[in-house]
Amino acid sequence: MLTLRNPHSVLAALATRPDAVAEVRIPGGKPHGAWERVVTEARRHGCTVRATSERDERGDRGERGPRRPQPGGGRTGAEAYVDDREPEPLEALFESRPEGASGAGLWLALDQVQDPHNVGAIFRTAAFFGVRGIVMTDVRAASLTSVVYDVASGGVESVPFAVEKNLRRALEEAKRAGVWILGTSEHAQRDVTQVPVDRPWLLVVGNEEAGLRRLTLETCDDVCRVAPHGNDVTSLNVSVATGILIATLSR
Repeated sequence: MLTLRNPHSVLAALATRPDAVAEVRIPGGKPHGAWERVVTEARRHGCTVRATSERDERGDRGERGPRRPQPGGGRTGAEAYVDDREPEPLEALFESRPEGASGAGLWLALDQVQDPHNVGAIFRTAAFFGVRGIVMTDVRAASLTSVVYDVASGGVESVPFAVEKNLRRALEEAKRAGVWILGTSEHAQRDVTQVPVDRPWLLVVGNEEAGLRRLTLETCDDVCRVAPHGNDVTSLNVSVATGILIATLSR
């Protein structure tokens, strides 16, 4: 079970799967900011809302001293217990693509992205731009922890995702569904602005340090990069680069 401290993540869960929200805890029973909406929605759906004291908080966690503010404007101490969202079968991610459709959407695959903050930021961007689905690996990669949900600020609730043991097989499955595979590498010759957007793409982004694995690159139909315009910094954080790539391919 997740412990969410971003009220926007909790609101998204209440909107899409309220039965998954087990309990909302509010220090002193006095919600602030977006947590007021959380309490209203939780009560409307019949979820438990509990007032907690400082003693309750320390007794539950053995913590001492104040907690830091949480992502998305969360106030220290307020939190909700929410069940994890279940992944989709891989084939379900591609079922909604109309046969022969032009520009029929964008999908995303994460090749061993390990920082949960990066994964959360990628989910948030994917939700913002309407990405159809995300394929993740379950080895040497960040799992969908509470941190991911909170950083995503509701994005994990919006984007279908599958978790696969073998990414290369997943990419081959996407090809069989009529989706083209677009890899990413700072060594690619083609800039993302040169990639045609009149076809369905599954964009693959790689590990923070190593990028895409060799077998992943070999499976791609094309490879692109975000070309730098400055001289001093020639690479980007994976979540920032992914945001630029998604925005450009969604144009």
